[in-house]
Amino acid sequence: MSNPIVEITALSHEGRGIAHLDNKTVFIEGALPNEKVEFIYTKKHRHFDEGRVEKILEASSERVQPRCPHYGVCGGCSQQHFSHALQIQNKQKVLLDSLNHIGKVNPQYVLPPLLGPEWGYRHKARLGVKYVEKKQKLLIGFREKQGRYLADLNSCDVLHPAIGKEIESLRSLLWGLKKYRAIPQLEVAIGDEMIALVVRHLEPLPEEDIQKLLIFSKEKNIKIYLQSAGTESVFLLKNEASDEEDYLFYRLPEFDLTLFFHPMDFTQVNPAINRQLVALAVHLLELKSSDRVIDFFCGLGNFTLPIARTASQVVGVEGAKVMVERACMNAERNAIHHASFYTANLMGALSHEPWFGHYDKVLLDPPRTGAIELIQQISFTAERIVYVSCNPATLARDAAHLVQHQGYQLTHAGVMDMFPHTSHVESIAVFQK
Repeated sequence: MSNPIVEITALSHEGRGIAHLDNKTVFIEGALPNEKVEFIYTKKHRHFDEGRVEKILEASSERVQPRCPHYGVCGGCSQQHFSHALQIQNKQKVLLDSLNHIGKVNPQYVLPPLLGPEWGYRHKARLGVKYVEKKQKLLIGFREKQGRYLADLNSCDVLHPAIGKEIESLRSLLWGLKKYRAIPQLEVAIGDEMIALVVRHLEPLPEEDIQKLLIFSKEKNIKIYLQSAGTESVFLLKNEASDEEDYLFYRLPEFDLTLFFHPMDFTQVNPAINRQLVALAVHLLELKSSDRVIDFFCGLGNFTLPIARTASQVVGVEGAKVMVERACMNAERNAIHHASFYTANLMGALSHEPWFGHYDKVLLDPPRTGAIELIQQISFTAERIVYVSCNPATLARDAAHLVQHQGYQLTHAGVMDMFPHTSHVESIAVFQK
Protein backbone atom coordinates (compact mmCIF):
# COMPACT_ATOMS: atom_id res chain seq x y z
CA MET A 1 0.00 0.00 0.00
CA SER A 2 1.48 3.36 -1.05
CA ASN A 3 1.97 6.27 1.33
CA PRO A 4 -0.48 9.21 1.14
CA ILE A 5 0.50 12.35 -0.80
CA VAL A 6 -0.63 15.82 0.33
CA GLU A 7 -0.02 19.51 -0.29
CA ILE A 8 1.16 21.57 2.67
CA THR A 9 -0.87 24.73 3.23
CA ALA A 10 0.65 26.28 6.37
CA LEU A 11 2.95 25.84 9.36
CA SER A 12 1.93 24.97 12.91
CA HIS A 13 3.29 27.02 15.80
CA GLU A 14 5.99 24.44 16.50
CA GLY A 15 6.99 24.34 12.81
CA ARG A 16 5.25 21.26 11.40
CA GLY A 17 3.60 21.37 7.99
CA ILE A 18 -0.20 21.45 7.98
CA ALA A 19 -2.20 19.42 5.45
CA HIS A 20 -5.77 18.17 5.19
CA LEU A 21 -6.72 14.60 4.33
CA ASP A 22 -9.94 12.61 4.86
CA ASN A 23 -11.60 15.62 6.56
CA LYS A 24 -8.85 15.79 9.18
CA THR A 25 -5.89 18.08 9.78
CA VAL A 26 -2.52 16.36 9.60
CA PHE A 27 0.61 17.83 11.22
CA ILE A 28 3.61 16.61 9.24
CA GLU A 29 7.12 16.85 10.65
CA GLY A 30 9.72 17.99 8.10
CA ALA A 31 7.25 19.57 5.65
CA LEU A 32 7.05 23.24 4.62
CA PRO A 33 4.23 25.35 3.12
CA ASN A 34 3.68 25.03 -0.66
CA GLU A 35 5.28 21.59 -0.78
CA LYS A 36 3.85 18.35 -2.09
CA VAL A 37 5.03 15.48 0.09
CA GLU A 38 4.64 11.78 0.60
CA PHE A 39 4.32 11.01 4.30
CA ILE A 40 3.74 8.25 6.81
CA TYR A 41 1.42 8.46 9.81
CA THR A 42 3.14 8.47 13.20
CA LYS A 43 0.04 8.95 15.37
CA LYS A 44 -3.69 9.03 14.75
CA HIS A 45 -6.11 10.92 16.96
CA ARG A 46 -9.84 11.53 16.92
CA HIS A 47 -9.74 15.06 15.50
CA PHE A 48 -6.26 15.28 13.92
CA ASP A 49 -3.35 13.12 12.86
CA GLU A 50 0.43 13.36 12.95
CA GLY A 51 2.97 12.27 10.38
CA ARG A 52 6.52 12.47 9.10
CA VAL A 53 7.79 13.28 5.61
CA GLU A 54 9.00 10.25 3.65
CA LYS A 55 9.64 11.97 0.32
CA ILE A 56 9.48 15.55 -0.94
CA LEU A 57 7.83 15.57 -4.37
CA GLU A 58 7.76 19.36 -4.84
CA ALA A 59 10.08 21.40 -2.60
CA SER A 60 9.46 24.90 -1.26
CA SER A 61 11.82 27.70 -2.26
CA GLU A 62 12.21 28.27 1.52
CA ARG A 63 13.74 24.82 2.06
CA VAL A 64 17.49 24.77 2.75
CA GLN A 65 20.01 22.00 3.34
CA PRO A 66 20.52 21.52 7.11
CA ARG A 67 24.08 22.38 8.10
CA CYS A 68 24.42 19.88 10.93
CA PRO A 69 25.11 16.17 10.24
CA HIS A 70 23.17 15.29 13.42
CA TYR A 71 20.04 17.21 12.35
CA GLY A 72 16.89 15.10 12.50
CA VAL A 73 18.27 12.91 15.30
CA CYS A 74 19.49 15.50 17.84
CA GLY A 75 16.70 17.37 19.61
CA GLY A 76 18.69 20.60 19.94
CA CYS A 77 17.33 22.10 16.69
CA SER A 78 14.09 21.58 14.78
CA GLN A 79 14.13 24.17 11.97
CA GLN A 80 17.46 23.89 10.16
CA HIS A 81 15.56 22.94 6.98
CA PHE A 82 13.79 26.36 7.09
CA SER A 83 15.34 29.40 5.44
CA HIS A 84 16.20 31.99 8.07
CA ALA A 85 13.54 34.31 6.62
CA LEU A 86 10.86 31.62 7.06
CA GLN A 87 11.95 30.98 10.67
CA ILE A 88 11.47 34.67 11.51
CA GLN A 89 8.22 34.93 9.57
CA ASN A 90 6.76 31.95 11.44
CA LYS A 91 7.86 33.29 14.84
CA GLN A 92 6.15 36.60 14.11
CA LYS A 93 3.02 34.72 13.06
CA VAL A 94 3.07 32.64 16.26
CA LEU A 95 3.29 35.82 18.36
CA LEU A 96 0.51 37.68 16.53
CA ASP A 97 -1.75 34.59 16.36
CA SER A 98 -1.32 34.05 20.12
CA LEU A 99 -2.13 37.68 20.94
CA ASN A 100 -5.17 37.58 18.68
CA HIS A 101 -6.60 34.15 19.49
CA ILE A 102 -5.69 33.82 23.18
CA GLY A 103 -5.61 37.43 24.33
CA LYS A 104 -8.11 38.93 21.84
CA VAL A 105 -5.68 41.84 21.41
CA ASN A 106 -3.64 43.15 18.50
CA PRO A 107 -0.66 45.52 18.67
CA GLN A 108 -1.00 48.90 17.02
CA TYR A 109 2.51 48.50 15.64
CA VAL A 110 4.58 45.38 14.89
CA LEU A 111 8.24 45.93 15.73
CA PRO A 112 10.91 44.79 13.26
CA PRO A 113 12.52 41.53 14.43
CA LEU A 114 15.82 41.62 16.31
CA LEU A 115 18.32 39.51 14.37
CA GLY A 116 21.75 38.18 15.27
CA PRO A 117 24.16 35.41 14.28
CA GLU A 118 22.49 32.20 13.11
CA TRP A 119 25.37 29.94 14.19
CA GLY A 120 27.63 29.74 17.22
CA TYR A 121 25.19 31.95 19.14
CA ARG A 122 24.54 29.74 22.13
CA HIS A 123 26.56 30.70 25.22
CA LYS A 124 24.58 28.60 27.73
CA ALA A 125 23.77 24.90 27.43
CA ARG A 126 23.38 21.68 29.37
CA LEU A 127 24.97 18.66 27.70
CA GLY A 128 24.23 15.11 28.74
CA VAL A 129 27.07 12.61 29.23
CA LYS A 130 26.57 8.83 29.16
CA TYR A 131 28.72 5.78 28.64
CA VAL A 132 26.89 3.32 26.36
CA GLU A 133 28.08 -0.25 26.87
CA LYS A 134 26.75 -1.47 23.50
CA LYS A 135 28.71 1.17 21.61
CA GLN A 136 31.69 1.08 23.99
CA LYS A 137 31.58 4.84 23.73
CA LEU A 138 31.08 7.91 25.90
CA LEU A 139 28.33 10.09 24.41
CA ILE A 140 28.14 13.86 24.86
CA GLY A 141 25.22 15.88 23.52
CA PHE A 142 21.60 16.96 23.72
CA ARG A 143 18.71 14.53 23.96
CA GLU A 144 17.58 12.88 20.75
CA LYS A 145 14.42 14.24 19.15
CA GLN A 146 12.32 11.47 20.68
CA GLY A 147 13.79 12.27 24.10
CA ARG A 148 14.71 8.76 25.26
CA TYR A 149 18.40 8.66 24.41
CA LEU A 150 21.37 10.97 24.18
CA ALA A 151 22.40 12.09 20.68
CA ASP A 152 25.96 11.09 19.78
CA LEU A 153 27.47 14.45 18.76
CA ASN A 154 30.89 15.13 17.25
CA SER A 155 30.28 18.88 17.01
CA CYS A 156 27.49 21.43 17.39
CA ASP A 157 27.18 24.50 15.17
CA VAL A 158 24.72 26.41 17.38
CA LEU A 159 27.01 26.25 20.41
CA HIS A 160 29.78 28.83 20.73
CA PRO A 161 32.65 27.29 18.70
CA ALA A 162 34.92 27.15 21.77
CA ILE A 163 32.64 24.31 22.92
CA GLY A 164 30.77 23.29 19.76
CA LYS A 165 34.02 22.49 17.93
CA GLU A 166 35.55 20.81 20.99
CA ILE A 167 33.07 17.97 21.63
CA GLU A 168 35.70 15.37 20.68
CA SER A 169 38.26 17.00 23.01
CA LEU A 170 35.71 16.91 25.83
CA ARG A 171 34.95 13.26 25.09
CA SER A 172 38.67 12.40 25.21
CA LEU A 173 39.05 14.30 28.49
CA LEU A 174 36.13 12.58 30.23
CA TRP A 175 36.93 9.16 28.72
CA GLY A 176 40.41 9.47 30.24
CA LEU A 177 39.06 9.93 33.77
CA LYS A 178 38.82 7.01 36.18
CA LYS A 179 35.29 8.12 37.16
CA TYR A 180 33.95 8.76 33.62
CA ARG A 181 30.86 6.64 34.37
CA ALA A 182 29.98 8.92 37.29
CA ILE A 183 29.65 12.07 35.14
CA PRO A 184 26.09 12.53 33.80
CA GLN A 185 26.16 16.17 32.73
CA LEU A 186 28.18 19.20 31.67
CA GLU A 187 26.88 22.73 32.14
CA VAL A 188 28.32 25.26 29.65
CA ALA A 189 28.47 29.00 30.39
CA ILE A 190 30.42 31.49 28.30
CA GLY A 191 31.19 35.11 29.10
CA ASP A 192 32.85 37.79 26.99
CA GLU A 193 36.36 36.59 27.77
CA MET A 194 36.08 33.24 29.50
CA ILE A 195 34.47 29.83 29.06
CA ALA A 196 33.20 27.74 31.97
CA LEU A 197 32.37 24.05 32.23
CA VAL A 198 30.55 22.70 35.27
CA VAL A 199 31.25 18.98 35.61
CA ARG A 200 28.49 17.16 37.49
CA HIS A 201 29.83 14.05 39.25
CA LEU A 202 27.93 11.46 41.26
CA GLU A 203 31.01 10.04 43.02
CA PRO A 204 34.09 11.78 44.47
CA LEU A 205 36.79 12.30 41.84
CA PRO A 206 40.27 10.93 42.65
CA GLU A 207 43.27 13.26 42.65
CA GLU A 208 44.42 11.81 39.32
CA ASP A 209 41.16 12.94 37.68
CA ILE A 210 41.39 16.37 39.31
CA GLN A 211 44.88 16.86 37.86
CA LYS A 212 43.69 15.87 34.35
CA LEU A 213 40.88 18.42 34.59
CA LEU A 214 43.32 21.12 35.73
CA ILE A 215 45.67 20.37 32.81
CA PHE A 216 42.76 20.56 30.33
CA SER A 217 41.62 23.82 31.94
CA LYS A 218 45.05 25.38 31.42
CA GLU A 219 45.52 24.04 27.87
CA LYS A 220 42.10 25.18 26.62
CA ASN A 221 41.80 28.32 28.78
CA ILE A 222 38.52 27.03 30.21
CA LYS A 223 37.38 27.46 33.82
CA ILE A 224 36.32 24.07 35.20
CA TYR A 225 33.90 23.84 38.11
CA LEU A 226 32.89 20.69 39.97
CA GLN A 227 29.36 19.93 41.14
CA SER A 228 28.83 17.00 43.52
CA ALA A 229 25.25 17.80 44.60
CA GLY A 230 22.93 20.84 44.23
CA THR A 231 23.94 24.23 42.81
CA GLU A 232 25.32 25.26 46.22
CA SER A 233 28.01 22.56 45.87
CA VAL A 234 29.53 24.09 42.70
CA PHE A 235 33.08 25.38 43.09
CA LEU A 236 35.87 26.50 40.78
CA LEU A 237 38.67 24.01 40.35
CA LYS A 238 41.97 25.87 40.64
CA ASN A 239 45.48 25.56 41.98
CA GLU A 240 45.81 26.60 45.61
CA ALA A 241 48.05 29.56 44.77
CA SER A 242 45.58 30.95 42.19
CA ASP A 243 43.61 34.12 42.94
CA GLU A 244 41.32 33.49 39.96
CA GLU A 245 37.79 34.85 40.43
CA ASP A 246 34.78 32.51 40.34
CA TYR A 247 32.74 34.81 38.11
CA LEU A 248 32.41 35.30 34.38
CA PHE A 249 31.12 38.56 32.90
CA TYR A 250 29.46 40.11 29.87
CA ARG A 251 29.46 43.74 28.82
CA LEU A 252 26.64 46.04 27.78
CA PRO A 253 28.85 48.67 26.11
CA GLU A 254 25.97 50.99 25.16
CA PHE A 255 25.40 51.52 28.90
CA ASP A 256 29.04 51.27 30.00
CA LEU A 257 28.20 48.22 32.15
CA THR A 258 29.99 44.99 32.98
CA LEU A 259 27.72 42.36 34.54
CA PHE A 260 29.23 39.48 36.48
CA PHE A 261 27.62 36.06 36.77
CA HIS A 262 28.26 32.57 38.10
CA PRO A 263 28.09 29.70 35.57
CA MET A 264 24.91 28.37 37.22
CA ASP A 265 23.13 31.76 37.13
CA PHE A 266 20.39 32.44 34.62
CA THR A 267 21.66 34.56 31.74
CA GLN A 268 20.34 34.89 28.20
CA VAL A 269 21.81 32.23 25.91
CA ASN A 270 22.40 34.65 23.03
CA PRO A 271 24.50 37.69 24.04
CA ALA A 272 24.26 39.42 20.65
CA ILE A 273 20.46 39.43 20.86
CA ASN A 274 20.53 40.28 24.56
CA ARG A 275 22.49 43.48 23.88
CA GLN A 276 19.91 44.53 21.27
CA LEU A 277 17.03 43.49 23.53
CA VAL A 278 18.26 45.56 26.49
CA ALA A 279 18.76 48.62 24.27
CA LEU A 280 15.30 48.19 22.73
CA ALA A 281 13.58 47.71 26.11
CA VAL A 282 15.21 50.86 27.51
CA HIS A 283 14.24 52.78 24.36
CA LEU A 284 10.62 51.57 24.53
CA LEU A 285 10.31 52.60 28.20
CA GLU A 286 10.85 56.23 27.07
CA LEU A 287 12.69 57.00 30.30
CA LYS A 288 12.97 60.43 31.87
CA SER A 289 15.53 61.33 34.52
CA SER A 290 12.72 61.85 37.06
CA ASP A 291 11.18 58.38 36.52
CA ARG A 292 10.71 55.78 39.25
CA VAL A 293 10.98 52.39 37.58
CA ILE A 294 10.46 48.83 38.82
CA ASP A 295 11.92 45.74 37.14
CA PHE A 296 10.08 42.52 38.03
CA PHE A 297 11.99 39.20 37.71
CA CYS A 298 15.16 41.30 37.54
CA GLY A 299 17.73 38.49 37.80
CA LEU A 300 21.27 39.82 38.05
CA GLY A 301 20.27 43.31 36.85
CA ASN A 302 20.32 42.76 33.08
CA PHE A 303 17.63 45.43 32.56
CA THR A 304 17.66 47.16 35.96
CA LEU A 305 21.17 48.58 35.72
CA PRO A 306 20.84 49.91 32.14
CA ILE A 307 17.57 51.58 33.24
CA ALA A 308 19.47 53.13 36.17
CA ARG A 309 21.71 54.99 33.72
CA THR A 310 18.71 57.28 33.06
CA ALA A 311 16.03 56.92 35.76
CA SER A 312 16.38 58.59 39.16
CA GLN A 313 15.18 55.57 41.14
CA VAL A 314 15.12 51.93 40.09
CA VAL A 315 13.90 48.89 42.02
CA GLY A 316 14.60 45.30 40.98
CA VAL A 317 12.55 42.43 42.43
CA GLU A 318 13.46 38.77 42.01
CA GLY A 319 12.43 35.45 43.56
CA ALA A 320 15.90 33.92 43.85
CA LYS A 321 17.97 35.32 46.73
CA VAL A 322 21.27 34.42 45.06
CA MET A 323 20.32 36.46 41.98
CA VAL A 324 19.43 39.47 44.14
CA GLU A 325 22.87 39.18 45.74
CA ARG A 326 24.39 39.10 42.25
CA ALA A 327 22.39 42.18 41.19
CA CYS A 328 23.58 44.09 44.28
CA MET A 329 27.17 43.10 43.50
CA ASN A 330 26.77 44.26 39.89
CA ALA A 331 25.33 47.60 41.01
CA GLU A 332 28.27 48.10 43.38
CA ARG A 333 30.91 47.09 40.83
CA ASN A 334 29.40 49.51 38.30
CA ALA A 335 29.15 52.34 40.87
CA ILE A 336 25.35 52.54 40.64
CA HIS A 337 23.94 53.71 43.98
CA HIS A 338 20.29 54.53 43.19
CA ALA A 339 19.18 50.97 42.35
CA SER A 340 17.64 48.82 45.11
CA PHE A 341 17.03 45.08 44.94
CA TYR A 342 14.58 42.90 46.86
CA THR A 343 13.84 39.20 47.13
CA ALA A 344 10.13 38.36 46.89
CA ASN A 345 7.88 35.56 45.72
CA LEU A 346 6.26 37.33 42.78
CA MET A 347 3.56 34.66 42.60
CA GLY A 348 2.53 35.32 46.24
CA ALA A 349 0.98 38.15 48.29
CA LEU A 350 2.84 41.41 47.70
CA SER A 351 0.91 44.33 49.20
CA HIS A 352 3.06 44.47 52.37
CA GLU A 353 6.40 44.39 50.55
CA PRO A 354 8.59 47.46 51.22
CA TRP A 355 8.90 48.28 47.51
CA PHE A 356 5.13 48.15 46.87
CA GLY A 357 3.83 51.47 45.52
CA HIS A 358 3.60 53.75 42.49
CA TYR A 359 6.10 53.61 39.63
CA ASP A 360 6.15 55.61 36.42
CA LYS A 361 7.43 52.74 34.29
CA VAL A 362 7.46 48.95 34.70
CA LEU A 363 9.58 46.24 33.12
CA LEU A 364 8.40 42.62 33.26
CA ASP A 365 10.62 39.69 32.28
CA PRO A 366 8.86 36.63 33.74
CA PRO A 367 9.58 32.91 33.23
CA ARG A 368 7.58 30.81 30.75
CA THR A 369 4.62 30.66 33.15
CA GLY A 370 4.12 34.41 32.73
CA ALA A 371 3.15 36.99 35.35
CA ILE A 372 -0.62 36.63 35.77
CA GLU A 373 -0.49 36.28 39.60
CA LEU A 374 1.54 39.48 39.83
CA ILE A 375 -0.62 41.37 37.33
CA GLN A 376 -3.89 40.33 38.99
CA GLN A 377 -2.93 41.65 42.42
CA ILE A 378 -1.20 44.88 41.39
CA SER A 379 -3.32 47.63 39.90
CA PHE A 380 -0.61 49.18 37.79
CA THR A 381 -0.60 52.98 37.66
CA ALA A 382 2.50 53.18 35.48
CA GLU A 383 2.06 55.03 32.22
CA ARG A 384 4.10 52.40 30.36
CA ILE A 385 4.89 48.70 30.77
CA VAL A 386 7.49 46.85 28.72
CA TYR A 387 6.99 43.09 28.86
CA VAL A 388 9.75 40.70 27.72
CA SER A 389 8.37 37.21 27.14
CA CYS A 390 9.71 33.73 26.40
CA ASN A 391 6.23 32.25 25.87
CA PRO A 392 3.71 33.90 23.48
CA ALA A 393 0.76 32.04 25.03
CA THR A 394 1.30 33.42 28.56
CA LEU A 395 2.15 36.87 27.17
CA ALA A 396 -1.20 36.82 25.34
CA ARG A 397 -3.07 35.76 28.49
CA ASP A 398 -1.38 38.51 30.54
CA ALA A 399 -1.96 41.07 27.78
CA ALA A 400 -5.68 40.34 27.88
CA HIS A 401 -5.79 41.18 31.59
CA LEU A 402 -3.79 44.40 31.20
CA VAL A 403 -6.01 45.58 28.34
CA GLN A 404 -9.42 44.41 29.56
CA HIS A 405 -9.05 45.03 33.31
CA GLN A 406 -6.37 47.68 33.78
CA GLY A 407 -7.04 50.09 30.93
CA TYR A 408 -3.83 49.60 28.95
CA GLN A 409 -3.42 49.60 25.19
CA LEU A 410 -1.07 47.17 23.46
CA THR A 411 0.94 49.61 21.36
CA HIS A 412 3.92 47.53 20.18
CA ALA A 413 4.90 43.88 19.88
CA GLY A 414 7.67 42.03 18.08
CA VAL A 415 9.97 39.03 18.15
CA MET A 416 13.69 38.50 18.56
CA ASP A 417 15.69 35.61 17.14
CA MET A 418 17.08 34.46 20.48
CA PHE A 419 17.13 30.77 19.49
CA PRO A 420 17.73 30.35 15.71
CA HIS A 421 16.77 26.97 14.20
CA THR A 422 14.29 26.23 17.01
CA SER A 423 10.59 26.96 17.48
CA HIS A 424 11.28 28.96 20.66
CA VAL A 425 9.71 32.44 20.40
CA GLU A 426 11.13 35.31 22.46
CA SER A 427 9.16 38.55 22.20
CA ILE A 428 8.66 42.04 23.58
CA ALA A 429 5.46 44.05 24.03
CA VAL A 430 4.61 47.58 25.15
CA PHE A 431 1.48 48.57 27.08
CA GLN A 432 0.52 52.21 27.55
CA LYS A 433 -2.15 54.10 29.48
